[in-house]
Parts: sequence; structure tokens; C-alpha cells
Amino acid sequence: MIDLKKLQKEVYANKVAKGFNTTDVSLEFGLAYGELAEAFDAYRKKLPDLGEELADVVIFVLGLAEILNVDLEKEILEKVKKNKRRKYKKVNGVYVKIED
Repeated sequence: MIDLKKLQKEVYANKVAKGFNTTDVSLEFGLAYGELAEAFDAYRKKLPDLGEELADVVIFVLGLAEILNVDLEKEILEKVKKNKRRKYKKVNGVYVKIED
């Protein structure tokens, strides 16, 4: 199992070591968005680097979480629990949340 807390810190340390941005949050959101667009493009075009592009998305999000002092591992685990408790109902072929 991956230790996301450790990985988050490693991603940030690599950003610092390479001189990448660690202060401009808006830029980081934009770059993460760009990586997601690249992953979508790889998927759409059936390119062999889809996995690598998805990894880039996660790496940018982990770095952003560290910049913002967010324990992403904790947040993901809590969100998964919350999603499991949610109840949905199909309305006109679309699932609609009815209970949190």
C-alpha cells in the first residue's frame, strides 16, 4: 500500500529540489488542469502514455496538497467513507443524491 503522506512530502521535496513552483497556488491549479487535459487527450486518442499522464495529474495534486498543508491521505479516506454512506435514486436515467 502506498503511504500518501510520505509520497506527498516526496513530491513537494522534488519540486523544491528542481526549483519548480511552490508558492503560486493559482499556477499549480492551472498546471494540474493542464495535466488532466493531457490525460484526457491520451485517453481520447488511445495513446500508450495514458497511465503516465494520469500519474502526472496525481503528482500535481499531491504537490498542491502539500503547498496548501492539506493531508490528502486523510481527506481521501474520509471522502471514500462519506461516499459509501450516500444514497442515490435514479431519476430520468440519472442518479441523484438523496441522502448524505
